[in-house]
Amino acid sequence: MDKGTVWIIEDDKALGSLLRDEVQDAGFSTCWTTTAEKALSKSNIRWPDLIICDLMLPGMDGLTFFHKVKNEAPSPQPAYLVITAFGTVQRAVEALKAGVDEFLTKPLDLEHFILTVKRLLKQKQLRETVDKMYGLINADAFHGMYGQSKTMRLLFNQIRQVSKARGPVLILGESGSGKELVARAIHHESQRAEHPFIPVNCAGIPEHLLESEFFGHTAGSFTGAQNRQGIFYEAQNGTLLLDEISEMPFTLQAKLLRILQDGKIRKIGENREQQVNTRILAATHSDIFRQVKSGHFREDLFFRLETFTIKVPPLRERGDDIELLAVRFARQFALVQNKAIKGLSSKALDLINNYPFPGNVRELRNAIERAVTFAKSDQIKADDLPTRMRHSTASEDDQISERSSSVLPRTEEPLYTLEEMENRYIKHVLERLDGNKRKAAAILGIGRRTLYRKIETELYRNE
Repeated sequence: MDKGTVWIIEDDKALGSLLRDEVQDAGFSTCWTTTAEKALSKSNIRWPDLIICDLMLPGMDGLTFFHKVKNEAPSPQPAYLVITAFGTVQRAVEALKAGVDEFLTKPLDLEHFILTVKRLLKQKQLRETVDKMYGLINADAFHGMYGQSKTMRLLFNQIRQVSKARGPVLILGESGSGKELVARAIHHESQRAEHPFIPVNCAGIPEHLLESEFFGHTAGSFTGAQNRQGIFYEAQNGTLLLDEISEMPFTLQAKLLRILQDGKIRKIGENREQQVNTRILAATHSDIFRQVKSGHFREDLFFRLETFTIKVPPLRERGDDIELLAVRFARQFALVQNKAIKGLSSKALDLINNYPFPGNVRELRNAIERAVTFAKSDQIKADDLPTRMRHSTASEDDQISERSSSVLPRTEEPLYTLEEMENRYIKHVLERLDGNKRKAAAILGIGRRTLYRKIETELYRNE
């Protein structure tokens, strides 16, 4: 029985044939080529389960080929193992940051090499099993995002609209709110969906390497330099996400502005310019308006980027989505950990609904993963949640009570009936809680069914 298919891309013929024989002896179906281009020509037949690729290759290098695989291979995608010489370990580390599964350095320990191959193939099988189990849970996701609240429905509509355009998009939102998911959704909803989507964290690349990473460089342009295409060219006909754009050095901002204006880039060490067709998306959690006013971010670049601006709502403004996400995360992690978790207790849900979540969806996801891990029953209890959520000092009940006088009529206003006052107060509480009906019902001291009935039959009857 075939245990998996492996591609080996190695231009050293002696090493390539050795690795092919070792992998075949381990029981795997194997194909060896000397260039990435030859491997791509076989992809129209069938993609493998694992790709083993030398980082430095003639023509397309291993990292560029990895981006090709990520953007062209259907799901489930191949695992990816990079082989690198000692002198290019830093490039291999960059590859890991880009999403490569593992890297090994030459000279290879063949026993360790085969163990790594087996481990990566086993991990891929486990991921495929988990993905199948997630299928029903994820069926109604919008490009990986969940939400039924008014704010999220508005966000999904904005994504659909801007995806049809060609101009840059500025994505604003707090850390953990899902800015990269929004960017990916724009890409996949657009006509560029079949081409690369490349996210780059501007704060994660050393300043002296930024220009080389973005625009590429020619062989000999600096000591040890080999010809390399930049990120802008790698994203040709696709989408490039510049995450944390506010961290981009001021000197580089001017060059980005020119690319946005005429679509041309110039490699370091090269005189001629190249035309690129890449859509730019930019994201930041910082107050970019303040940075513009303080002179730390170019005003002309800001105005160019904000052709379309999307604000990702923080989790605390998403109403009942908090409970929806908590339940979904609980089911997902229960499957992964093989635990029979059915949901969250009412006390746990109350704590989650009353917590402000400064870390947004990412914080909620991590909290639920922890809770599933420590849960001793088929429900997540309040004690399973992180301490900060159990002892949150912010009391929404007190805040609402302090402001309740705002719904009472002033002395100069007409007096209302008790029914009218009830309707006014219900509306006031819902507005204060951004439509979160569970929290509203708890504060009002009524059941959720009662609240829904009052909303349907009384509250908005005359609006």
